[in-house]
Amino acid sequence: MRILLFVAACMICLSASAQQKQSEKWYDKIHVGGYMQVRYNKLFETNPELGCEQCDEFWGAKGGGLSLRRLRLKFYGQISPRIYIYIQPDFAKSVGESIHVGRVKDAYVDIGLDKHNEYRIRIGQSKVPFGFENMQSSSHRLPLDRNDALNSGVKDERDMGVFFYWASQEKRALMKALKPYKHSGDFGVFALGIYNGQTANHPDLNNAFHVVTRFSYPIVLGQQVIEPGIQAYTGQFVLPEHSPDVKANSNLSYIDQRLAASFVLYPKPFGIQAEYTIGRGPEFDKPTGSIGVKDLQGGYVTFSYARTGGEAALIPFTRLQYYDGGKKHELDARSYTVKECEIGVEIHPVEHIELVTVYTLSDRRYEDYEHPDNHQAGGLMRIQAQLQF
Repeated sequence: MRILLFVAACMICLSASAQQKQSEKWYDKIHVGGYMQVRYNKLFETNPELGCEQCDEFWGAKGGGLSLRRLRLKFYGQISPRIYIYIQPDFAKSVGESIHVGRVKDAYVDIGLDKHNEYRIRIGQSKVPFGFENMQSSSHRLPLDRNDALNSGVKDERDMGVFFYWASQEKRALMKALKPYKHSGDFGVFALGIYNGQTANHPDLNNAFHVVTRFSYPIVLGQQVIEPGIQAYTGQFVLPEHSPDVKANSNLSYIDQRLAASFVLYPKPFGIQAEYTIGRGPEFDKPTGSIGVKDLQGGYVTFSYARTGGEAALIPFTRLQYYDGGKKHELDARSYTVKECEIGVEIHPVEHIELVTVYTLSDRRYEDYEHPDNHQAGGLMRIQAQLQF
């Protein structure tokens, strides 16, 4: 009798488990998150003509008052053992004279090629695996904007593509554990992929893919963790805008190649993050009034110190950056020389809220056919409040 009762109990448990598994739908595994950033860029501003088009459209002559820098919602989940989806729109974009317009930032699916998802294929619009700071979420990065040197290679950091990622279970677990220390996210130890090359939310213009590869390897050294990395891409880029009278290739297509090295010492508590890139690409040439292929180089180093206690955290930081080259996404592949120093502090007073204050000293030469003599320098304090959930 006892044996029969035991068998019956087991059958009931198995039946209940099967029913629960059957009732669990894919949409039950979808999670929702996001963040909002509000900025003010005009405090103690010494030169209103100084700005950075690729950094923040409300920094400089066109900016003023408070601005909504980002307003993002993300929907993500491992909807089956080998399928992961991620969709993220942003409702703080500008289109023409309209602001706070919704646009797609990310929309991709990861397909696991093995039972542990150590080998993955990512399909859709996502970040291009080039650069450590480019990979960092804007909700985690210390400086308010990404550096000019590496970010000028991939504006908005994203494009439509197909990417292969590999990382062992051990390294993926380490990357997840490093998230509170400003890790760049799980983009594999090794990456290889193709993408359109015209950046996110822009159509391909030459039916020729860019090719990118990246290797970034976190290493535990006692209580510290370092992560050296190297990445490169190559392709043909078609200029999106140019002045009517500037001299340019008839098809507006130019070679676009970069190689970059990265090094990170995670802030436990002292941190260093540094990257440098070299390459060649389109750039406006003032003496000839033309756009040609020219060499480029530049990089940055960020020093930080993290102090934490309970929910609160205080992270002072300094970033020095330099860039000499063109910005292919801007008018006439605008020619730049950037020298900049930022001193700031990130504060987490309570959970979900972050405050960042940065004083920026910037010296920027940015010239195109319509503005062939444009050299601006100055200083300003910038403030950002962020809600993350």
